[in-house]
Amino acid sequence: METLTIHSIELTERDFRKISNLVYDHCGINLHDGKKELVRARLAKRLRLGKFRTFSEYMQNVLEDKTGNELSILIDSLSTNLTSFFREPQHFEFIQNKFLQLLLDRKRKLHNYKIRVWSAGCSSGEEPYSIAIVLLDAIQGRGRWDVKVLATDISTSMLEIAKTGLYDAERVKPVPSLQKQKYLVPHRSNGQKVLEVSRQLRDAVIFSYLNLMNDWPIKGPLDFIFCRNVMIYFDKTTQASLINRFWDLLDSGGILFTGHSESLTGIEHKFKYIQPTIYMKP
Repeated sequence: METLTIHSIELTERDFRKISNLVYDHCGINLHDGKKELVRARLAKRLRLGKFRTFSEYMQNVLEDKTGNELSILIDSLSTNLTSFFREPQHFEFIQNKFLQLLLDRKRKLHNYKIRVWSAGCSSGEEPYSIAIVLLDAIQGRGRWDVKVLATDISTSMLEIAKTGLYDAERVKPVPSLQKQKYLVPHRSNGQKVLEVSRQLRDAVIFSYLNLMNDWPIKGPLDFIFCRNVMIYFDKTTQASLINRFWDLLDSGGILFTGHSESLTGIEHKFKYIQPTIYMKP
């Protein structure tokens, strides 16, 4: 009997187009021709597990699955979920040193003690927990502030990891030692030593599934939005749509943070450029 291996499964041009069109229509990810080998390699593992002999057979299964579970697994397989605590530290330095004090002073004058933030594309949770650490540190001892970080992602598997709030020692290395003591609690999980986010940190972050191409059940105004290393997957038309939707949600003076490899160049928008990957709604 012939053994099915990852390398023996061919992805025809027709099947690649079918997959790329489905993914684009569902969540806006643009799988251009240069991604064909990546698609083949990542989905071939799924084919082998499901004992599908061709990509056409696999896609038929995805389309016939009324639960949507197979489509979610397909999207998960094609998404890159690279993240870490305090990744791209210049953003957190900007919040701490240039933005947050002005925001708190302005809100205090308005007797508005709510801080609302969105981490769009939160992956396994390190980003929103990092944001929450910065905010909770800033408001400590300064009265009763209400801090909430909405954290959304299209990957259900990443959201499940994020909700557990459990990270090994290597993952939390970027967290400064003082904040580590305050917000991360030693814990044992499956016999392994890990660190668990504190109750205070957990209460500040709300995780939810969200496809950015669909309606956003989010009420503004938001004080800042992190959408980092997400838009690189989208074409310019989709990027422009997202940027303008972010604008509508942000409060005046609110900030949009994008990823280090992302730029609003070539996109019509109303944001004011502050510095690379940092934009303000005037």
